[in-house]
Amino acid sequence: MELQAEEGRLIAAAGPRRVLIATAVPVERDAVAAGLAVAHGGSGARLDTVAVGVGPALAAASTASALTAAALQDRPYDLVVSAGIGGGFQPEAPVGSLVVADEVVAADLGAETEDGFLPVTELGFGTVRHRPPPKLVRRVAEATGARAGAVLTVSTVTGTATRAAALRERHPTALAEAMEGFGVAEAAVAQGVPVLEIRAVSNPVGPRDRDAWRVPDALAALTEGFGKLAPVLESWNRHDS
Repeated sequence: MELQAEEGRLIAAAGPRRVLIATAVPVERDAVAAGLAVAHGGSGARLDTVAVGVGPALAAASTASALTAAALQDRPYDLVVSAGIGGGFQPEAPVGSLVVADEVVAADLGAETEDGFLPVTELGFGTVRHRPPPKLVRRVAEATGARAGAVLTVSTVTGTATRAAALRERHPTALAEAMEGFGVAEAAVAQGVPVLEIRAVSNPVGPRDRDAWRVPDALAALTEGFGKLAPVLESWNRHDS
């Protein structure tokens, strides 16, 4: 394999793209795979889908395992995509719409204090956000019609209007929340792989009302979106980020 240097690391030279698409559960994985099956253009790119589990910790561990296994086989991934359904902040992200993250944010990683919430970075540790490649985000938005904004990762799904309002106050550009994106991003970034997050909105962020959820509609939107997205993923060059 021909190698070239980038920021002190050795990486595979340009060739067929390898993209790992990580969803939480199999039904999301299958929705993504259905879209890819229709649109795959035979470019030689490898678009792999995997269900990594629910929540940021399991998603991070499973994604890290997949990335490490690929690297050990000398077939490293060029991009990781966290994908699935999630809640949308209203009215900007209506049910059935697509959102692409321009920031992947750990929204509840920190400490509650008498003065409010402090992100872990203000406690002197770690990070709470990762930024996908801006040009790729724009191309995804153009190809799919997705809105670009912050996607929040939470360990506890929002179920009240009070918490929804608090999240929007802390993250005014937030369009959606889900439970895996930041974990997937942490695993990818640790191995020097760019990350992207795409969500189809199944329900409003706010008071928990399962009768208002439109999971089949969101899964259909995910399939349609990845049908349009496949050529973008196949042609994207990580050096043109």
